[in-house]
Amino acid sequence: MSVADLNQLRTFVVLYETRSLTGAADRLYVTQPTVSYTLARLRKRFGDDLFRREGHVMVPTPRATQLFGPLHEALAQIDATVTDSAAFDPEGFDGELVLGLTSIGEQTFLPPVMSSLRAKGASPRLVVKRLDAEVAEEELVRGALDVALTVSVMDTSRLWRTPVRGVEYVALTSREHPLPPTGPDMFEGRRFIRVSARGGHVFPTQALVEHGLVPQVALTVEEHSTVPAVLVATDLVALLPRHVADVFCGWFPDLRVADLPWPGTSSPVALYSRREMNLSPAQRWFRRLVLHAVSSGEFTDDAQR
Repeated sequence: MSVADLNQLRTFVVLYETRSLTGAADRLYVTQPTVSYTLARLRKRFGDDLFRREGHVMVPTPRATQLFGPLHEALAQIDATVTDSAAFDPEGFDGELVLGLTSIGEQTFLPPVMSSLRAKGASPRLVVKRLDAEVAEEELVRGALDVALTVSVMDTSRLWRTPVRGVEYVALTSREHPLPPTGPDMFEGRRFIRVSARGGHVFPTQALVEHGLVPQVALTVEEHSTVPAVLVATDLVALLPRHVADVFCGWFPDLRVADLPWPGTSSPVALYSRREMNLSPAQRWFRRLVLHAVSSGEFTDDAQR
């Protein structure tokens, strides 16, 4: 295969990842007309439009989606062969890295990640993107996310996955309005604040339903960030992961944690990325840094996939 052929295929992969002629041109350090010309050549070569413009977005055709995986993998193997990954210097890297987190993940996992970056003397341009469980797999595969942390299970061979932290749920209230000792009637007469399950934490809502507590829900919110201030000002109760409740108690000393009267666990928080062979040296280093920053030590560093 000629260098020209490789450059065409690399343009295809980058265009698939960015979904933008301008974005692809910026990443490849070429002009937009050059990307458009290469796309025309690729369309002729594969006998397919490959991308159709919808507004400002270049949407891949089914044929492009079919081609992306094998071509990206092949180019990644070529890059790994000619690049000495051991020579990667995080202190000299100032490129962009994208971390996918839920709102609750931003509050609990972003501080230790930033602390680890500072300790390593690394200064990448870190972008935190709100994780949407419905599209997270595709965003990881095409490189819109470099690393993601979520309790949502993405059971796919297209991604690398390893658990980093178990999830146990507890009740959180203000110290002014504590719950009675843990028992079957501890929530009698108490009202709840319920948080949207979009971030993957479905257990609290399931528990409220299963134990007949939904009629006691007084407030429903979209984000966890509002919960601690509301709890301090009211007699409401929130069901939250223990590691999140601990963070909130650190922010608001007037909060108090109570154990639940029934088992309260879910799938662990897991770290996701592209598969090993598809990672750049920078992505591999960043994945390792995030893993060590947020891991509770409950699990080994070996990936399940």
